[in-house]
Amino acid sequence: MRYILFLLLGAAVSACSNTKPVAQVMPDSPAKLPAAEREFRAAWVATVANINWPSKPGLSTEEQQKEALALLDFLKEHNFNAVIFQVRPQCDALYNSSIEPWSYYLTGKQGQAPAPYYDPLQFWTEAAHDRGIEMHVWLNPYRAHHKDGKEITEHSIVKRKPELAVYLAEGYWWLDPSKQGTQDHSYDVVMDLVKRYDIDGVHFDDYFYPYPSYNLNKDFPDSASYASYQAGGGTLSRGDWRRESVNTFIKRVYEGIKREKQHVKFGLSPFGIWRPGYPASVEGFDQYEQLYADAKKWLNEGWIDYFAPQLYWPINRLSQSYPVLLGWWASENTQQRHLWPGISVGRDTGARTVNETINQIMISRGMLPQSKGVIHWSISSDVKNTKLAEAMKQGVYRKPALVPASAWLDNGVPFAPKVSTETKNDKLVITRTDNDKDVFRWVVYYKYGNNWNYTVLNRNETSHELLKQIPAGKTTSSLLQVAVSSVDRTGNESELKFISF
Repeated sequence: MRYILFLLLGAAVSACSNTKPVAQVMPDSPAKLPAAEREFRAAWVATVANINWPSKPGLSTEEQQKEALALLDFLKEHNFNAVIFQVRPQCDALYNSSIEPWSYYLTGKQGQAPAPYYDPLQFWTEAAHDRGIEMHVWLNPYRAHHKDGKEITEHSIVKRKPELAVYLAEGYWWLDPSKQGTQDHSYDVVMDLVKRYDIDGVHFDDYFYPYPSYNLNKDFPDSASYASYQAGGGTLSRGDWRRESVNTFIKRVYEGIKREKQHVKFGLSPFGIWRPGYPASVEGFDQYEQLYADAKKWLNEGWIDYFAPQLYWPINRLSQSYPVLLGWWASENTQQRHLWPGISVGRDTGARTVNETINQIMISRGMLPQSKGVIHWSISSDVKNTKLAEAMKQGVYRKPALVPASAWLDNGVPFAPKVSTETKNDKLVITRTDNDKDVFRWVVYYKYGNNWNYTVLNRNETSHELLKQIPAGKTTSSLLQVAVSSVDRTGNESELKFISF
């Protein structure tokens, strides 16, 4: 009965063909129906200290946009499907904000807008979506001024809200995470982005309380804040009090995003080790005790939609092994959120780096088959390593992939696309005729001989061409079946709609 329905649906959407329809071929059994690969393939684009973009402060608008499009074109050409773009490196903005000043890393002067004017985040978002790439905005919630951020201007939060900022001996300024004013300010920044931009995710990295070296291994200067807490009857130890301040903020951000736009994912990328000894073989830095980041709790509580611990170590390092740590984090993923580890691609372009990167991607696929994916640190390492880029394109990222669905955000299924078909010479042209705003991508599946394949199309690609016949050795193989599907913002895919031609 289902097969008959497929045929009826196909007949209903066949239109505008200048040849007679070919004989219908019965769709494959449900067990053999085609399916696109599912995997989160993302790269970080760092703007702090001009690590990845723009290449230096003060480039012209045209130069900035040219560099941005080159990075996004690279991601599309190599079948990535998401970008993690840093829009707030030091309580500043790489977008038009009424809350924080334009970034020094953009124009070379804090508070100065690009000229000719444009909004970089708007530009990046539209260009990413035009390429079928998700846009995740990356923010540092507490860093007020980077040591490489040049002068502190009158626009800086250090001057505008001095009661929130403290100086660290290495040259940084940091917002005190325990203060309500800090939490309110950073929360307002997040929600302003969620409300005004068509983004797909909000992303925090590993900078919560600062790394000890930032203050030359002296304690974080929050004695007055802690004394005030105790005077008000607070009984938590200083460490627990600090962690609770961060926990409260993380939960608040997650819940605020969901109230505003349910489909916008919240992702966290903490330091890759929770605590030494978890699991038993692991040694190294203790983020729980030194960054006051209880990342395990955030994962256990489900205060995130995807979790990307920075597992920047090789597979065979016994005390910080990539698969060993990934396995431990997977065991803590009690809410079954996406676990997409951050991997360090490295700047070495030798075969060892290529093999390590490919192997880590393969390991994550094997260990997390229900929601595959990694995030590459950073995009420049991928772009500059032509051997790695080619190896990914010809191997692990040979086919495009859909982002895994997030059922806890939305488990509804979109409608299949409405399409028409037309034969032009030796090609079948499939055109999407609906304007369903719920559709972020759509997929064309096609079968030559015994082999199914597919193409993932973005929102602006309204048509796709298929050859009626393709070379197959010494003979040719005919196009036998075609089906289409829609994919919404949270990764849900419609039922396949088989079409006649």
